[in-house]
Amino acid sequence: MTGTDPRTPLRVGLVGYGLAGSVFHAPLIAASEDLVLAAVTTGNPERAAEARAAHPGVRVAARPEELWERGASADLDLIVVASPNKTHVAVATAALEAGLPVVVDKPLAGTAAEARALAALAEERGLLLSVFQNRRWDADFRTLRRLLDEDALGEVQRFESRFERWRPRPKGGWRESGAPEEIGGLLYDLGSHVVDQALVLFGPVVSVYAESDVRRPGAEADDDTFLALTHANGVRSHLYVSATTAQLGPRFRVLGQRAGFVKYGLDPQEAALREGLRPEPGGVWGAEPEELWGRIGAGESPLTGGGTPVESLPGDYPAYYAAVAAAVRGTGENPVTAHEAAAALDVLEAARRSAREGILVKL
Repeated sequence: MTGTDPRTPLRVGLVGYGLAGSVFHAPLIAASEDLVLAAVTTGNPERAAEARAAHPGVRVAARPEELWERGASADLDLIVVASPNKTHVAVATAALEAGLPVVVDKPLAGTAAEARALAALAEERGLLLSVFQNRRWDADFRTLRRLLDEDALGEVQRFESRFERWRPRPKGGWRESGAPEEIGGLLYDLGSHVVDQALVLFGPVVSVYAESDVRRPGAEADDDTFLALTHANGVRSHLYVSATTAQLGPRFRVLGQRAGFVKYGLDPQEAALREGLRPEPGGVWGAEPEELWGRIGAGESPLTGGGTPVESLPGDYPAYYAAVAAAVRGTGENPVTAHEAAAALDVLEAARRSAREGILVKL
């Protein structure tokens, strides 16, 4: 493996060049000093041309198998799977069986059982299998973790998290497809983020209640979903994912025994990447303007001036791939394991059942 020498960047093969591949993975890989984007697979000629223009010298293949059919370490050190959800398990399985470490965009799989089977395969082969849960490196989430580490709120009683949008007309495509094999809908899309964050902050879940609706005319998959989680430690997480929210709520509202923390607005990194901006070594990246900082306090609303502003830590998506590179080289830990992804899928599966049957599901 070329990448075992820490002075030599790991050669990355990226499967898929749609939204996830072109906006998130390719730019972050290309910006990393530890990685080089060596190959991209896409069967779309326009996307192939875009990949070549954005990343001169990159090899473009039509099929994922072309990345490893000449041998596991002939050309590449790492495979990143950013293709549609329904392909994640098959592509990751093939790459692992070819002897290559793998990063898979969330959700890792459609079921927790599939995720655990992939984890077992990676462990059997002694290979890294990591899941791209980039929202762990959002500015607001990093800031909230720091506050909790400092016990700034006291014992947390309720965690509210919202990932809401106003998109009254469906955009179409597999992400909004109602076909079960596509693994579309917001529960598995944005829900993968908010559930993962709740588990990171407050640990295992013992019960799940959910309400899931298809609100927009012509929509096929859930576009307005609510989850109520009870954690083993007693914290209750209320999570909202929606494309039909005309007035957006706070991204976080966290209520503790001594104080609460309220934060509005989304982390700026996705917008920056969509605009073509790129993280650079030593440069400013992921910083939030002061007007978007959250506020901590008790007894007053932050919208009427209550509480004290809390400076946001900068968002840091590049940290994920730096950690992946270290893990591949054996000098660091896997930043997001398949077992963690499986635990989140346990919750998502329970939520889907709860919404369908109108019941509380115990885990």
